[in-house]
Amino acid sequence: MFQPGVRPGECWAFEGSEGHLVVRLSAPTRPAAFSLEHVPKSMSPTGRLDSAPRDFEVYGFVESDLEPDPVFLGRFSYSADGDPIQFFEVQRPTGQAFRYVELKIVSNHGNVHYTCLYRFRVHGSR
Repeated sequence: MFQPGVRPGECWAFEGSEGHLVVRLSAPTRPAAFSLEHVPKSMSPTGRLDSAPRDFEVYGFVESDLEPDPVFLGRFSYSADGDPIQFFEVQRPTGQAFRYVELKIVSNHGNVHYTCLYRFRVHGSR
């Protein structure tokens, strides 16, 4: 997740097909889009991307990641047959700036043991 490379295995791996992480942004940001990255199939040792996230949701927090009601920014699907880096526009733009963003992985592409997240980026303006 925070490593410089995107070779197989250089990922933030978590157990199972569901998980979440909260990212503190460097400054309050009005998100316009998100990008998710996984290794290409051609680099996968198995030729499959079953550990890649599939369905995911993104939420925004204004001041603290402990806020009880985060702002829902959208639900998206990463395609295992698409480009390694995929972009997703905010589905529910609010014009609001957020200090924290939560990425909630709802499912992966079939790996029952773990999910690998290589890159998650927030694109927007301060």
